[in-house]
Amino acid sequence: MSKAEIDVVTAEFFGAFDNRGGKAADVGRLRRLMLPGAVVVKTGPDLTSYTVDEFIEPRRLLLSGGRLAEFSEWETSERTEIAGDIASRFGEYRKSGILDGEPFEGGGTKTIQFVRTPEGWRIAAFAWFDQP
Repeated sequence: MSKAEIDVVTAEFFGAFDNRGGKAADVGRLRRLMLPGAVVVKTGPDLTSYTVDEFIEPRRLLLSGGRLAEFSEWETSERTEIAGDIASRFGEYRKSGILDGEPFEGGGTKTIQFVRTPEGWRIAAFAWFDQP
């Protein structure tokens, strides 16, 4: 059952950014999916580490302010390892949308660390790398 529960949390995570068809992205749900002290890291030349709120706020503005429309991202492959109350997921993803009026597509890799809490599996940390 743990793998299925982690699959659901992961799908909710990716779905939080979806604003296709004029619907509002629900990045606020990330606060429910993540531990309050979770660490978020963007790798690459502009390596950045975020708190949960530092990660959410600029994405909320980008997805609700009109600059990024018809956006979605989805997992294309994954492998998940579970050991008791901890789990690690490593996966590839794709994304597409319209940024500043221009269609785009991309992809990358995410690694997500989960812990089992009394409320269920939550994200303790994640990092991502966007393909150039």
